[in-house]
Amino acid sequence: MNLIPRLALAALCLSVAAPAAASLSPAETRMVRTVDAEQTRHLALLEKLVNQNSGTLNLAGVRTVGEMMRAELEPLGFKVEWLDMSAAKRSGHIVARHPGPSSRSGQAKGRKLLLIGHLDTVFELDSPFQRWIRKGEKGEGPGAGDDKGGMVVMLAALRAMQAAGTLKQADITVFLTGDEEDSGPVAISRATLIEEGKKADAALDFEGLVRDSGPDGIRDMGSVARRSSDEWTLTVTARGGHSSGIFSAGSGNGAIYETARIVDTFRRELREPNLTFNVGLIGGGDGATLDAGKVRIAATGKTNIIASTAIGRGDLRALSPDQIARAKARMQAIVAQSLPGASAAIEFLPDGYPPMAPTAGNRALFGVLQAANRDLGLPAMGELDPVKRGAGDISFVAVDVDALAGLGPHSTGDHAPGEAVDIASLWTQAKRAAILMSRLSAQQRR
Repeated sequence: MNLIPRLALAALCLSVAAPAAASLSPAETRMVRTVDAEQTRHLALLEKLVNQNSGTLNLAGVRTVGEMMRAELEPLGFKVEWLDMSAAKRSGHIVARHPGPSSRSGQAKGRKLLLIGHLDTVFELDSPFQRWIRKGEKGEGPGAGDDKGGMVVMLAALRAMQAAGTLKQADITVFLTGDEEDSGPVAISRATLIEEGKKADAALDFEGLVRDSGPDGIRDMGSVARRSSDEWTLTVTARGGHSSGIFSAGSGNGAIYETARIVDTFRRELREPNLTFNVGLIGGGDGATLDAGKVRIAATGKTNIIASTAIGRGDLRALSPDQIARAKARMQAIVAQSLPGASAAIEFLPDGYPPMAPTAGNRALFGVLQAANRDLGLPAMGELDPVKRGAGDISFVAVDVDALAGLGPHSTGDHAPGEAVDIASLWTQAKRAAILMSRLSAQQRR
């Protein structure tokens, strides 16, 4: 990306978004036919991937899914590497590189693409939700949409490009993380992804397609932005004692009332567009301790004691670094205004997910996708409100490269038992992606 100013790249993409003739080329027509012809193959692959548990902390299961993906990528001409992440207490990542012919010859390179997905799911080995079940036009199972469905869309698009002859001209790196749902320390676990982003001209994220309602009904949406995800921990201490003294000068207000004041003031005073904050875990009493995984609080107390300790944990999501800094400063100021007899501290944990801002370059990539929609005879897509999707790995590279998210399939119930993929969307998304990648790969890097 350092070879092309981002504004120049945006202009270049916009020029591609408006071809002289709104129609598919012979190669693109072959891609469409290939995706349709291989539906049974790819649906069987999705079932196989879903039935292999790859909860983030099932390190062996994540590795097995990685090997399944290796077996699909190597026949397409990718050189596949497994990046061990044991230093981050995670399984690892798949990095697969397909250099274009000009890259191999040392001449001026074509546009370099970075495709991003993930091997893991939120469903660990102890989850009761473990198997693929076909239910009419939907396929239910752990990761059916997020993100095993996304990886199948990616593979179907790449296979269509191979059949049409456009893959051999493409310079593509596929990066499949093994811990997107519960990342290890990002200084370790995302270092190589960030470096790959610096080398690329465009990054495409194969997490799920979002649909939204508008004046013309439900339509597919494109994602040119994603919000950040940070975690915070609130710790409150206060004078304990007999409950009969609550609110008195000698006893104060206790830890639980102070915690309630803080989180309710967050709710009332931190309102602005694209900013959300949530309290996901809270507990207090005569004693309270947070476990090593930061997902459980052990608390003891009685009705007739003033709570001396309380703990709360939550997240913070925003669209820009400035918005994050502003929100954190306001939260710290609220925490500092303690009720009598109590004191509080808030810690913002490191290793959060950065935001992916809605840049002109991202919107230019979206323009290329819109042209593909038009030529496929599909309705125009809307631009998704970033509040309507969570954080993702593409945000780690978006500061360095133009990026587009949501190229995976549409699904419902993600991250919960009953997660189900809309099977027809697999094929629509694969066609879009194959044409998008082929058109972008045909550009000369400048």
